[in-house]
Amino acid sequence: MFYFVTSASFLLTVYSDYLTSARRDLHCSSGPVAPSELLAFAKSQVDYILGDNPRATSYMVGYGNNYPQQVHHRGSSIVSVKVDPSFVSCRGGYATWFSRKASDPNLLTGAIVGGPDAYDNFADHRDNYEQTEPATYNNAPLLGILARLHGGQGGYNQLLPVEVHVAKPIAAQPKPYPVKETPFAAPVVIEQKPTTSWVANGKTYYRYSAMVTNKSGKTIKNLNLSVSKLYGPLWGLTKSPSGSYDFPTWVSSLPAGKSMEFVYIHAASPAQVSLSSYTLA
Repeated sequence: MFYFVTSASFLLTVYSDYLTSARRDLHCSSGPVAPSELLAFAKSQVDYILGDNPRATSYMVGYGNNYPQQVHHRGSSIVSVKVDPSFVSCRGGYATWFSRKASDPNLLTGAIVGGPDAYDNFADHRDNYEQTEPATYNNAPLLGILARLHGGQGGYNQLLPVEVHVAKPIAAQPKPYPVKETPFAAPVVIEQKPTTSWVANGKTYYRYSAMVTNKSGKTIKNLNLSVSKLYGPLWGLTKSPSGSYDFPTWVSSLPAGKSMEFVYIHAASPAQVSLSSYTLA
């Protein structure tokens, strides 16, 4: 099958250029093999696919005078819409067209089929998918080989330049004086705790109380909280259009040292509540 042939031949073309770039030969048990010989062998495999074989068959659809006529391909087995614009359903395309024992009405030009067996036997039947399917793993490597052969005998440098980085000496840095860190007091503290729970329809629900306390020493206004992983109703805050939560409508500020409470219910661990923004008055 050609998926072995095209893949191996593609690797041979790349390795041939690598050996040429390195000015080396391939050393086998029977003797050295020049890069040009590898490239020539890859070309011979392409020649076989295109018709230089015992069957004188081109396994590229549309190339030469003798090529596969019943490709294992749904689109190729259906008449072109340019010839017959009638609607073809999925089932109809299979039952009416794909199962026909006739040549493809829609030529899949350039496609490489699976190819013959090890004894050059080839059955050109649409249901013989092993030999007539134009799979990508046959065609993709062949494109690489053809591109390389089109480049001629010049070859391509496969030895990429290697940049060696030289480490620069690092100047000694002055040792910093130790700095005593001052603990940072959060202006707003949020504490949560479950206050009760109950079971309904096999689920355990919890009522959580969240206490927001002003520790700043100044009045807080425009408080904005972020609440995520909340799976139930919430009371005591006003949800803004952006999805965050603000003071309830009956509260405009939170004086220093004071607290406000909101509650929510859901059947999960505590929601994630964090401070998004605020202003101090």
